[in-house]
Order: sequence, then C-alpha cells, then structure tokens
Amino acid sequence: MTPALLNHPITAQWPPQHPERLQLYSLATPNGVKVSIALEEMGLPYEAHTIRFEHNDQFHPAFLALNPNNKIPAILDPHGPGGQPLALFESGAILMYLAEKTGQFLPTDPAQRYTTLQWLMWQMGGLGPMLGQLGFFHKFAGKDFEDKRPRDRYVNEAKRLLGVLDKHLSHQPWMVGDAYTIADMAIFPWVRNLIGFYEAAEVVGWSDFPHVARALAAFLARPAVQRGLEVPRA
Repeated sequence: MTPALLNHPITAQWPPQHPERLQLYSLATPNGVKVSIALEEMGLPYEAHTIRFEHNDQFHPAFLALNPNNKIPAILDPHGPGGQPLALFESGAILMYLAEKTGQFLPTDPAQRYTTLQWLMWQMGGLGPMLGQLGFFHKFAGKDFEDKRPRDRYVNEAKRLLGVLDKHLSHQPWMVGDAYTIADMAIFPWVRNLIGFYEAAEVVGWSDFPHVARALAAFLARPAVQRGLEVPRA
C-alpha cells in the first residue's frame, strides 16, 4: 500500500486493491451516485467501497475518521493537492474538487462558473433535502401519520422546486446552457429518485414538468451516467 493511504484508519477496514487510485466510499443513493457519475464522466481511475447502512458501516470508527458526519459519499485521494493525500466528504464539495482536479465540467468563464455553483448549491440546500423528506412522508413511515400537514408541506415544496427547474430548462438543454456540468450531475439523480425509488410521480404531478423530463432522459442516456448509477455494486 502506498504511504499516502497506509496510515489512514479506513484503509485497514476497507483495504484497497488499487491503492494508487482514488478511493470512493459510498452507496448507490442520489448523493452517492453524484460522485460515481462524476468519476465515470471524468475518466478518473478509482476504486469503490460499499458502505452498508444495514451493517451500520457509516458509524464504524474507521469511516468516522474519514467523515465525522457519518454520511456517504466520502473519498480518499492519494494524489491530492501538492501530491498529498486528501480526505473529503460532502458530495457538493467532492464534485467541485473533482471538477477542478480534472479541469472538466466546471466552466472556466467566471460567470458560467458561478452559475454552475449556484445551481449546485440550490440542489444541496433545497432540492435534495426537500425530495428526501417527501420520500420519507410519501413512501416510508411518514405515510402512516394521521396529520398530513408535514407530507403536504414537502409535496408542495417539491412541486415548487420542480417548477423552478422546469422553467429554467424550458430554454436550454442543461442547467448552464449548452454546457453539461457538475450541477446536472447533482440535480438529476435526485429527480430520478423522486419518480423512481420514491414512486412520487403522481403526487407531484410529474406531467406538469416536461422540460425536466426531457433533461432527465438526456441525462440517463449518457453512458457514463448509466455506469455511475451502478456504483458501488451491492
């Protein structure tokens, strides 16, 4: 094992077969596949390790040494800034790091760059959390609550956010015009999860958002996206 990885606790618990590669610790959730899709799109060599929630892997001391917030995804890059290893968590931060590391999918033009980051933050702070809450109240335990006001709150907010997205995409193919960026990689896994895993198409009125549906289909047609959605394998 390379010296860059040798001393990190996580490599003892999840030993890398390819220690020269970037190490990804994740699960095939919307937040997790953002990073695997980006790695596939960018062509970076990486090795994926499954963090199994059913085994409480996210609370293992070795994983907490990498991400004290006990969430996926997280990475350990043996070739970080200055040639030093970099441990990083939070999917948005990881996307920014990978884009800057490779010089891909984050425009260099300042206006386009900040527009990309704007929509990335929009996903991180709004779309992801709201759709996650909707999923809880619609598909999981929340559906049994007698008080439907929490469910309705998240349904209405999901509709509002999808409306913002649909209007934005009505005059351009991607979130930043013709440029496919890390903002798209962040947003569309959550939209896919909403109408797929959460089975919430009817409750949000999916047919009211044709431009989102068109962009989602284009996103899912990308070979790198198709590969990234399967990482890490269960």
